[in-house]
Amino acid sequence: MDIQTALDAIAADAARGEMVFPTHTEIALRVQRALDDPDCSIDQLSKLIAAEPMLSARVVGIANSVAYNPSGRAMSDVRSAVSRLGFNTLRTLVTAVIVRQMQGMSQSPEHRQLAGRLWEHTAHVAALARVIARRVTRQDPEAAFFAGIVHEVGGFYLIARAGAFPGLLESDLEPWYGAGETQVGRSVLRALGVPAAILEALETLWDGYLAMPASSLGDTLLLADQLAPVESPLAELAGMSRKGMAAEIDLLVDDETLSSILADSAEEVESLSAALRN
Repeated sequence: MDIQTALDAIAADAARGEMVFPTHTEIALRVQRALDDPDCSIDQLSKLIAAEPMLSARVVGIANSVAYNPSGRAMSDVRSAVSRLGFNTLRTLVTAVIVRQMQGMSQSPEHRQLAGRLWEHTAHVAALARVIARRVTRQDPEAAFFAGIVHEVGGFYLIARAGAFPGLLESDLEPWYGAGETQVGRSVLRALGVPAAILEALETLWDGYLAMPASSLGDTLLLADQLAPVESPLAELAGMSRKGMAAEIDLLVDDETLSSILADSAEEVESLSAALRN
């Protein structure tokens, strides 16, 4: 099988907008539209979110994580969680649900398992990006969190389409990390209405060049991706493992090093990534 031909076909379909999201993402998409309505109230939004079990569980779980609830005052209702998180974070969580539900598009148990591992990697990157943005690069933590959630969306689409190309995910995926990831990623991100600033950060990730000292949203994402304890399974298939990278990166930030900042933030990162994974 010609890997490059298969990747070109997938990229071409994505570029034409021929993407079908799982039918049960409809409520999440309605919530996304409601968030863009300036007249939408917290009560209206809470009722919409409560109608989607995965989304409501995710919203309450994130609201109770250490990242958003340092006082430890737990809540169990959607409305209180919505009030605590705010609309910007809710946009990220809605997108997270849409991305995660793309796992359901995979045709085989093996591919769904691969998508599950990719989501675990995604959750770690998103949580790390939020901390690195706040404490290292001084970027908007919520923008970094969002960028982490969507940074592998092209990969999820690749896995979802792999059933039409037998043997694709059992092959050397090195060509994916050429033009394939960029072409497919751009198309899926546009279909999800991802803002230009996030797209720019992802272009930095795809380019793979980490500026030193790290300062941009793209640098934030690159650091989080390189430091994530769970490897992207697609990177492994492409022979592009970054194991050991965390030990090699240590930036001096003011009077602290990156390693000490991450050690201090370990509970926050684990709490947030666990809330996304569950």
